[in-house]
Amino acid sequence: MTRLSQETGRSAGPERPANKTPPPQVWPTLRARDARALIRFLVDAFGFEETVVYGDGDRVDHAQLSWPHGGGIMLGSMREPDLQDNWPVPPGSFGAYVVTDDPDALFARATAAGAQVLAELHETDYGSRDFAIRDPEGNRWSFGTYRGEPRASD
Repeated sequence: MTRLSQETGRSAGPERPANKTPPPQVWPTLRARDARALIRFLVDAFGFEETVVYGDGDRVDHAQLSWPHGGGIMLGSMREPDLQDNWPVPPGSFGAYVVTDDPDALFARATAAGAQVLAELHETDYGSRDFAIRDPEGNRWSFGTYRGEPRASD
């Protein structure tokens, strides 16, 4: 079944069951020289789930990798210099903090997959257990148990 846009009345794509659509979230985005290899690394080393990948051959036009605890990232292949690029994020310029319940197991998994260690497992002064690594494209990833502070009541 096809949904209709409330604004235009035109097709808005396939209908999704309300209970299957994720709530609004922040989705960081990045570009990669070898997006397919980076996807494999992020799935194998960190445990991201490959939700969808669109593209032909080595090129990835859009990929969604979901984090098991919620949210995720979107990524695609770096564009050729002669093509118009509406999202010119240089490969290797990305950084993110990702919450995990088991940083020790994730550190072991990431290092076994060849992630470059930037900061070993350590306890922070704000009560988190963290580590930081770099992926093969040069992006920096920090993982830890810090879930943020509660929001102030409105």
